[in-house]
Amino acid sequence: MASIKDVAAEAGVSVATVSRVLNDHPSVSSDARTRVLRAVAALGYRPNAVARSLRTDQTRTLGLVISDVLNPYFTELARSVEEEARALGYSVIIGNADERPDLQDHHVRTLLDRRIDGLLVSPTDGGSPLMLDAARAGTPMVFVDRWIPGVDVPVVRADGQSAVRDLVAHLYGLGHRRLAIIAGPAATTTGSERVQAFREALAAYGLPLPDVYTGQGDFQAESGRRVTEGFLDLPEPPEVVFAADNLMALGALDAIRARGLRVPDDIALAAFDDIPWFVHTDPPVTAVAQPTGELGRAAVRALVDRIEGRPPQSVTLPARLVVRRSCGETPEAAPEAASEAPHSPEPPRPPAPQAVPGPAPAVTEVPATNRSKP
Repeated sequence: MASIKDVAAEAGVSVATVSRVLNDHPSVSSDARTRVLRAVAALGYRPNAVARSLRTDQTRTLGLVISDVLNPYFTELARSVEEEARALGYSVIIGNADERPDLQDHHVRTLLDRRIDGLLVSPTDGGSPLMLDAARAGTPMVFVDRWIPGVDVPVVRADGQSAVRDLVAHLYGLGHRRLAIIAGPAATTTGSERVQAFREALAAYGLPLPDVYTGQGDFQAESGRRVTEGFLDLPEPPEVVFAADNLMALGALDAIRARGLRVPDDIALAAFDDIPWFVHTDPPVTAVAQPTGELGRAAVRALVDRIEGRPPQSVTLPARLVVRRSCGETPEAAPEAASEAPHSPEPPRPPAPQAVPGPAPAVTEVPATNRSKP
């Protein structure tokens, strides 16, 4: 394997000049730079990143710990993080916490031991002494999607509360009054926030959220199936099941079908975290969509700002409601081509007595008549 001395000899320059070229230092003539780069290519020279990191105290590597790699939302998030990091000259090491706090902390500890330059985390729960200590020690860190209250770290997230209000306005406009929710883990900020937003949006329309219409899930399909079965066993089942996560929505759909019931004829279904699969279900599922790709890119930019000494900023991006066919929507009520404009951030107004408000602005998708369905 060629060494830096071999490159210097091939190019007819000093080792210091080769080092300056490889580090893109401006004080190198164009002729010397050209000769060095030709020698690097001819010899197949690769700089020793480990040795360089020991000299510069930088590895050009970011750590990313996500909650569940099998969830399509986090898969897309990880991809956007890797793409943006690569564009900015960083590599990414990914750890999957599998919604387990102990595994999350294992990955965080391992990444810190590997001397990463900064850390992106979507926390599995609301408390981690390890991350609190790392933040206090000055480790560059950004929370994405979820966060830990009390930890002074920038947060990049979507405005899920406004989108949930838009969803409730849409459901109310369709005539639904008995609405239930499959909640995510209360220990996660997204799990607790979505339940609270749903409850407050219902209250704005004078609708209750009885305890029997609140089911505890864990962001996994099996919990969505289990909770929905409980809803269907009630003397008065809900008219709508809102799953606070895409996988729980798929589990809910399985439970409804297993009872021989149809969506939306017998019961409506809506979800948080839109995924491509929802276009191909029968019927396509109405869902709140987060700008997942932009969340990942914004999180990387915030972290790199922190690493490179610029003041990082927390970022909140708009989510939007994607209207499809799982809540009783009719093809005549929406155009065939969907607009991609984000939803209005204004909350819906409570209805006047005996009045039914129209649905909030939303993206509308209507499946083509010849679309194959699983």
